[in-house]
Amino acid sequence: MDCTTYHIPVLLNETIKGLNIQPDGTYVDLTYGGGGHSREIVNHLSPQGRLYGFDQDLDAMNGALKDDRFQFVHSNFRFLKNWMMYYKTEQVDGILADLGVSSHHLDEGERGFSFRYDAPLDMRMNQKSKLTAQTIVEEYSEEQLANVLYLYGELKNSRRLASLILKARTEQSIRTTGQLANVLKPLMGFNREKKDLARVFQALRIEVNGEMKALQQMLEAAIEMLKPGGRLVILTYHSLEDRMVKNLMRSGNVKGENETDIYGRNKSMLRPVNRNVIIPSEEEQAANPRSRSAKLRIAEKTGENE
Repeated sequence: MDCTTYHIPVLLNETIKGLNIQPDGTYVDLTYGGGGHSREIVNHLSPQGRLYGFDQDLDAMNGALKDDRFQFVHSNFRFLKNWMMYYKTEQVDGILADLGVSSHHLDEGERGFSFRYDAPLDMRMNQKSKLTAQTIVEEYSEEQLANVLYLYGELKNSRRLASLILKARTEQSIRTTGQLANVLKPLMGFNREKKDLARVFQALRIEVNGEMKALQQMLEAAIEMLKPGGRLVILTYHSLEDRMVKNLMRSGNVKGENETDIYGRNKSMLRPVNRNVIIPSEEEQAANPRSRSAKLRIAEKTGENE
């Protein structure tokens, strides 16, 4: 596998600019993937600079960058603070996270991330974890399934979809992506079939990998780990994660609740750098379909007394 083509980095120039890289600084790429963003970060570092790259996927670890300035961390990014403590790093100058599923995962049919291939219902980012999409489809109650599809897929007909799955699994096991797609097609409008199936697969993937809880834990740790003046750069791809990131950057917490001190000043330790969200150009979207739903948000950590 050529790791340089494993994953085309989205908004590469914009993310690097957003990090405001200091050559001797310390940075974290929380979603290493194919290493596209990490390679460019390293190109901006001096021999004294340092980059940590997180990924729980074995493919990412096997293709990790070989460079004295780089340390690969085989872990979920929710453990950011724990690992930085392990490496005796109290604070960093910049943190990057590209929250989307890589094109590599979508193109690698056997992992079950896409309905384009008939493959086992897996969807695990960490291949050592026990929960799979098949477990959810075959063992969750109707109410549990409906909640997953509604909360994480934002599907208004989630209860009907869940009911259809339960009826189908009493007749035959649903073990593959193709079987699941065929079960659900009667409730998919012709013009919305691909979009609605994508939302179903998104919902299952988020549940399998505990993505929303992990994202909240990571974002809260990121604020603590950044130095004053450090940059937080996040790429989002769906409304659930984007809402959480936007809330954090505007109010200092994922719920978007503005907290003030006794003088009425906002207690948030983040200041948005880009007033308007950054999206890929038409040229980039045409060249890299994965970028079409991407949104880039950048914030800077303020000083303790600001």
